[in-house]
Amino acid sequence: MATDATAAAAAAAAAAAQDADAVETGNLLRCRNVRSNDDGEAEEEASVERAFLEKPVPTWREQLTVRAFVVGFLVAVMFSIIVMKLGLTTGIIPSLNVSASLLGFFLVRLWTSAIERMGLLKQPFTRQENTVIQTCVVAAYGIPYSGGFGSYLFALSETIAKQVTEANDALNIKNPHLGWIIGFLFLVSFVGLFALVPMRKTMIVDYKLTYPSGTATAYLINGFHTPQGAELAKKQVRTLGKYFSMSFVWAFFQWFYTAGNDCGFSSFPSLGLEAYKNRFYFDFSATYVGVGMICPYIVNVSLLTGGVLSWGIMWPLISSKKGSWYPDSLPESSLHGLQAYRVFITIAVILGDGLYNFLKVFGKTVKAFYEMYKEKKSKSLPVSNNGIPVAAVEAESFDDKRRNELFLKDQIPKRVAIGGYVIIAAITTGCLPLIIPQLKWYHILVAYVFAPILAFCNAYGCGLTDWSLASTYGKLGIFVFGAWAGASHGGVLVGLAACGVMMNIVGTAADLMQDFKTGYLTLASPRSMFISQVAGTAMGCVIAPCVFWLFYKSFDIGVSDSAYPAPYAIMYRNMAILGVDGLSVLPKNCLMLCYIFFAAAFAVNLLKDCVPAKVAKFVPIPMAVAIPFYLGPYFAMDMCIGSVILFCWEWMNKAEAQAFAPAVASGLMCGDGIWALPQAFLSLANVNPPICMKFLSRATNAKVDAFLGN
Repeated sequence: MATDATAAAAAAAAAAAQDADAVETGNLLRCRNVRSNDDGEAEEEASVERAFLEKPVPTWREQLTVRAFVVGFLVAVMFSIIVMKLGLTTGIIPSLNVSASLLGFFLVRLWTSAIERMGLLKQPFTRQENTVIQTCVVAAYGIPYSGGFGSYLFALSETIAKQVTEANDALNIKNPHLGWIIGFLFLVSFVGLFALVPMRKTMIVDYKLTYPSGTATAYLINGFHTPQGAELAKKQVRTLGKYFSMSFVWAFFQWFYTAGNDCGFSSFPSLGLEAYKNRFYFDFSATYVGVGMICPYIVNVSLLTGGVLSWGIMWPLISSKKGSWYPDSLPESSLHGLQAYRVFITIAVILGDGLYNFLKVFGKTVKAFYEMYKEKKSKSLPVSNNGIPVAAVEAESFDDKRRNELFLKDQIPKRVAIGGYVIIAAITTGCLPLIIPQLKWYHILVAYVFAPILAFCNAYGCGLTDWSLASTYGKLGIFVFGAWAGASHGGVLVGLAACGVMMNIVGTAADLMQDFKTGYLTLASPRSMFISQVAGTAMGCVIAPCVFWLFYKSFDIGVSDSAYPAPYAIMYRNMAILGVDGLSVLPKNCLMLCYIFFAAAFAVNLLKDCVPAKVAKFVPIPMAVAIPFYLGPYFAMDMCIGSVILFCWEWMNKAEAQAFAPAVASGLMCGDGIWALPQAFLSLANVNPPICMKFLSRATNAKVDAFLGN
């Protein structure tokens, strides 16, 4: 679950953070299944399910407990606040599956321990229930991303439209309101859940797709529920709690010094005032230090590289062309001036990176299908050294037999899936134009006709590569439906709304398959997983708009120099304008630079895939390089600090770092993120910080002293 940056950063973060825990807890699960090899000698095969053989598997109804949904709701609120804050600041949202599993485990253990002391414990806490909690939480905190609060949905608002000179009329504006946002999300968020349910056996059992994030989460949950894994989880939770408290107190302390604009530790010119003007400074954000500890090193280095390239070199050079390339009378925020280069070059890199990865994943999907077709047409099966077909050997696996048996036991009837898709699609087709009149029923109908095909491609590609390209399909919707509607019929609004429809369908379908993979490996019933996903989505459709509304009413969201600039909102709106009006709005040489950077993003990705792995790990990720082009490199410096901390920790004690770094990072993110909630309430109650700590140059300070003296 994951912004545009999550295609590169969150997927890679999932592999880095979750795999570390999976290795640690997976090693605790090793028990032995003895079989014979060619020489008749005993051969040991690692088995997970034999560790749980004496524990009965609860029925799908027993897996759906009240405490699971209560805990899921509490954790979902916490993570929705964090994801909303990240989406409205930089758009980098790492995978929080590890934290969801960890906190779910901790809270239910706390619950069961309390009622066990009172002698009221009726049902033990199982790994299946843990999986239900994790699925519910992931579905809920995915809504702040797929709901477009930091991208397409907020791009509809007047706040963003005012920053763009084109299409800022009433026909292309729809301001946020809690009522219509909740209605919109309920209409578009559930269709994707039904799109691929009939394909679950094909994807998980027949094709045996990996779904790396889902697999890593499953091994983490399996590890928690062994005696050794439970002890490790307790230590991780204590570590998370400690850093959560430290982060929360630090955020509270900083608040006292933020009584005005550019006040407080977040505006400390740590590298000097000139560097501060170009957004090179460390802003003491615990959130982004934590994000930096979760994201791979190459992501953080790519972000810093992009900041240096843009704010250190490109923008100063382009600003020197003021009066030649664009009028010198324009303010810096004008999209006919320097801001146009920042926005559209960023968009060019994002589109180049997205196109390459779409073609890459689509190519792998076609290749995989072709290889399966050839294998099916082949008259003979591959055989092992003892002459037994490989498929037969694999089918002999105890774990596979156990998992297949239970995964196929609780069928979700196809008529429910197909009927649910048709009914919800029909309701959405009829009702969505009532919320957004510019979006016609035939636009939605066409989207839902093609959506299952695109959802299948995205879910299959995600199973192969762990990359969900939901945002790429969303951008496709912006250009196709925006151009179809045309400028005179609210094409900008139509394109952005269609983006939301496409993103929700293809993104939800891929997330559901990831969760099915987790459930397959933990013996959770597909029915309980599906119901948990539906419940979590329903929670998210209420929690996310309420959290957004709190931010919207408490802070200046969408203003470029505010604490919550929502950078992707203005980019998505400009994509919609580009799709409707064409390229004539760009200033001199901007289009040429966009072509160059689009080609460069494509070429760098190609180079990364062509060179050896030991070289590729040092090649920057274009998507990550592009993010600071608009925002500046200040948050990249925070994240690099997180990388330095992790690097030193791994150098001193790698095993400890792998086990506890995700917990430390999660604590830093959660504490700082949750502070946004009391901060918002203080703002609504007109309780303002008492002190403004501001940093001035010597000359400016002398002028201030002279003014105060007079």
